[in-house]
Amino acid sequence: MTLLLPPRLTASAEAVRDAAHRRGLATVQLPAFVVPDGLRAGHLHAGPAFADAVAPGLGIAPLEAPEDWLARLEREHTQRQILAVPIAEAYALRRPAFVTSPNDKSLRAMVYADGSRLPGPDAVGPHTPVLVSDIVEFTVEYRLYLLDGAVHAGSRYAENGRLSLGPLSADAAAFGAELLAAYGRTLPAAIVVDVGTTGGRWAVIEANAAWASGLYTVDPDRALDVILRAAGPRGAVTPRDRPFVRPGCR
Repeated sequence: MTLLLPPRLTASAEAVRDAAHRRGLATVQLPAFVVPDGLRAGHLHAGPAFADAVAPGLGIAPLEAPEDWLARLEREHTQRQILAVPIAEAYALRRPAFVTSPNDKSLRAMVYADGSRLPGPDAVGPHTPVLVSDIVEFTVEYRLYLLDGAVHAGSRYAENGRLSLGPLSADAAAFGAELLAAYGRTLPAAIVVDVGTTGGRWAVIEANAAWASGLYTVDPDRALDVILRAAGPRGAVTPRDRPFVRPGCR
């Protein structure tokens, strides 16, 4: 089976490519967001725009969390209020808030002073979904690669808002297991979730598609297990995961 890669590779993508080669998988790096005639591939590792351009024609089904997943979690697992709304509603914000796109990352994730600072209708459509969150500071942040209801791999990536790479802690893995016990059914079987501590409590930061996530110091071979399941042949998607296939690739 072939793993498809985008024109430009990050260090993480290169590590995933090398892990695929060690496993005996072929990889193809396309020069553009166009599938050449006759190319066959069953998996991909790339950003959302690349996936939208190539996955439907190749029959690849990228899995991702529902756009409002983070907003549906209980506050005990987020430690903040989070709303999922169209950006047209977010324009009415009259307070600072952290605003981001849930899956396609088309909106710069940052603190906006109020809704007037968000990209306007000339840049994004009024129905574009955004997540509006209370502003919190995370002391430490981890990336978890989740597979079949378990924490399969992970890495620390930040401390006090600064890049800080390191191993997965036992406490972060334990919180990931707790999260899966409570919400595993609401996520695809292969997904990435970022978690961290704020105010001394563990919280979910966000969910990310495994096929579009950077590794930090996650073991590339372990990450590849999750990536292959997260973006594989449409015919291999289980009934459990069909609702999580990215729109446009179903």
